[in-house]
Amino acid sequence: MAPTTSSDARLNPFEIAQRQLDEAAALLKLDPAVHELLRWPIRELHVTLPVKMDDGSTKIFHGFRVQYNDARGPTKGGIRYHPQETIDTVRALAAWMTWKCAVVDIPLGGGKGGIICNPKELSPGELERLSRAYIRQIGRIIGLEMDVPAPDVYTTPQIMAWMMDEFSFLRGYNEFGVITGKPLALGGSAGRGDATARGGIYCLREAGKALGINLKNATTAIQGYGNAGSFAHKLGVELLGLNVVAVSDSKGGIHNPAGLDYEQVMKHKDKTGSVVGFPGAKAISNEELLELDVAVLVPSALESVITAANAGRIKARFSVELANGPTTPEADAILYKNGVYVIPDFLCNAGGVTVSYFEMVPNAYDYYWEESMVHERLDKKMTAAFHAVHKTAQEHKVHNRLAAYLVAVSRVAEAVRLRGWA
Repeated sequence: MAPTTSSDARLNPFEIAQRQLDEAAALLKLDPAVHELLRWPIRELHVTLPVKMDDGSTKIFHGFRVQYNDARGPTKGGIRYHPQETIDTVRALAAWMTWKCAVVDIPLGGGKGGIICNPKELSPGELERLSRAYIRQIGRIIGLEMDVPAPDVYTTPQIMAWMMDEFSFLRGYNEFGVITGKPLALGGSAGRGDATARGGIYCLREAGKALGINLKNATTAIQGYGNAGSFAHKLGVELLGLNVVAVSDSKGGIHNPAGLDYEQVMKHKDKTGSVVGFPGAKAISNEELLELDVAVLVPSALESVITAANAGRIKARFSVELANGPTTPEADAILYKNGVYVIPDFLCNAGGVTVSYFEMVPNAYDYYWEESMVHERLDKKMTAAFHAVHKTAQEHKVHNRLAAYLVAVSRVAEAVRLRGWA
């Protein structure tokens, strides 16, 4: 599969990211040179990867690594394995990582990587050879003080372990800090597995307080039941007492107004490979799930699922964006007008990169934190970030995504100016 670019400009994720930045830049009255610099990646690398397959043939894969902006520190961002991966998606995600690191005020910039592939069609051996081939190509531009990748869509701690090992072999010494999201035995962090969802649940807790809404037993629908979505189910119940009534994955969704038990749904998914067909629940589509009459909606799948076409039918009081870019700019305006309180993606799902940062710090000095400390420090970071965004939204009378941009872009722009870049 050759590299592709999104053909629909309205849903092109990088164009959406640029439009979101432009809106914030206008309100901030950003210097034109700073604004133009922040609209584009500082650097990007396109790679071609020949991989020996199990049947003896060689297959060619294409991949990317984008380093969007490193004014505030080394770039940081996940690696995605997806058959529809595009350079524009990777660019957008690298931009959002830049704002994400800034909004939670950690000293990192934004990066992202991806390989066009379907990991479900690859054997473990093929996955390992592909992962190592990718590191051999991008290894020259990554490292603890340059750019630190992490897991993302369809990548795992095991894949991160292979990548760290390949990089260490190339360098001739162990450098655990080159990758985060690793297994604990190889310098991983306690609390990393559920960090993305946990950070989002902390934000939802603070949103409930800010709006004076009791979230106990609040009906909840979760679109996407991978790492973030499934942990949102578990932690939403454990920490806030949410009543999760609908969940979905790429094959479809299930709905039971009385509620869905996390352990039972996970047991069914582990056995069948999907939440579809869960006993006692009605089958619904991913599209129908978004429009359910619930208090909390958790988009945890892919980008651009809430658009101008369906935003008017969203009934939830809160939209907790654990996915990257699930809402288009046109939809944002509609949701804001209709009173839906959106916790925007690069604030809401920043728990992942925050705990990845917490992994980088111990990697640098070889002393590791206990899980309780990770949770405590994550809670402190996410709570402070939420209130900075909420306060900015109230002061400027804008929706939360724009407020998050105002907070983040101003911080990155300050670093750019201080370094004399523009």
